[in-house]
Amino acid sequence: MAALIIRMPDGKRERLKDLARARKQSVTKLFDEMATVLLAEYDAETRFRVRAARGAGKVKRGLQLLAKARGEGRARRSG
Repeated sequence: MAALIIRMPDGKRERLKDLARARKQSVTKLFDEMATVLLAEYDAETRFRVRAARGAGKVKRGLQLLAKARGEGRARRSG
């Protein structure tokens, strides 16, 4: 595990300490949880951008697949 030095205004540091106390956890644990959330958001955005780039220029085909999934364009079976 590595150490991380963060410089921030004293007021913000005190508020973070208060938040950690209110949650009954350490400031270190609070930062670990914040980092986990930020990294999860970053990973989700990265996956979205990769998928968006892969689908760029394929709007017509995508709409065709959606129509097919809904059963449009073929006779519906009666039950």
